[in-house]
Amino acid sequence: MRRVDNPKNRFESTQLEWVEEAPHAALEVHEERPKSILSENDSPDIGFRYSLNPYRGCFHACAYCYARPSHQYWGFGAGTDFERKIIVKVNAPELLRERFDRPDWRGELIVFSGNTDCYQPLEAAHTLTRRCLEVCAEYRNPVSIITKNALVARDVDVLCELNARARVRVYISLPFGDPAHARALEPGASPPARRFAAMEALSRAGIDTGIALAPVIVGLNDGQIGEQLERASRAGARHAFITALRLPGEVKEVFESRLRETLPGYADKVLHGIYQIRRGKLNESAFGERMHGHGPRWQVVEDLFELQCKRLGIETSRTGMEMSVADTFQRPHGQLSLF
Repeated sequence: MRRVDNPKNRFESTQLEWVEEAPHAALEVHEERPKSILSENDSPDIGFRYSLNPYRGCFHACAYCYARPSHQYWGFGAGTDFERKIIVKVNAPELLRERFDRPDWRGELIVFSGNTDCYQPLEAAHTLTRRCLEVCAEYRNPVSIITKNALVARDVDVLCELNARARVRVYISLPFGDPAHARALEPGASPPARRFAAMEALSRAGIDTGIALAPVIVGLNDGQIGEQLERASRAGARHAFITALRLPGEVKEVFESRLRETLPGYADKVLHGIYQIRRGKLNESAFGERMHGHGPRWQVVEDLFELQCKRLGIETSRTGMEMSVADTFQRPHGQLSLF
């Protein structure tokens, strides 16, 4: 494991540093009992309104993860703390059931992993995502999932039930086909080959699947788009979307540090490419602009993506989460029918 290394927390007035060499970062699991479990989004960049995240922080340790700064709200760092101090929302299934039982809930689409991955390794033991999916199946509420973990295939039985009673789509995030690149920048995630195998297992079971080529890091993985789509098509994927690399807040520091540490030969090339598609900046924070790039270089990326998807018969979308759903929601046993 990497040693303790966090950017300065802008929400803290003091910053502690190790006088001697920092110790290795050990996993810490913190339990939380929040009062609500659904987050409501109003960004025009995101094609969904409600998301569910059973965990804060993520063991996948993706260097580019846009959720890193959110960990600082809890007094943790955006670097190693985000990867090793994981908060588990232990009452997530109960909260979801309570929300579904409220008369104002009408069965809108819920996206699992709007912030951190709902199938990160702790899910194998805590099963919060699985139990939340069971609640969705019971209430016939449609779901969309995005994950980097092959663990999602464990829940094929629940996903099939949910698919029969409402609708579900699973996006497997696969920005890299090269396992060395994946290991360098997303070391805690399942290797690409295992993710493709999970996609194939779900597709064979009748689950609607897609590939998320997110993020596209120009100068590193933009040349892999065609091959990734080919592999996804063979694995049964029918949907795909791309997003440009985002480096908000402290993510810039974490990403550049990891890139220079693990892939030093690509570092300057990648940073130059980001400046090219972000109009001379490393990040674009404006709503409506965050998910895509600009200029000739980004146009080449989009054209290649669209051309390959059309050739393979893969449906494309802006963010992947624009999914039409039927009015399937139903409270079991006629709950609240008198209200």
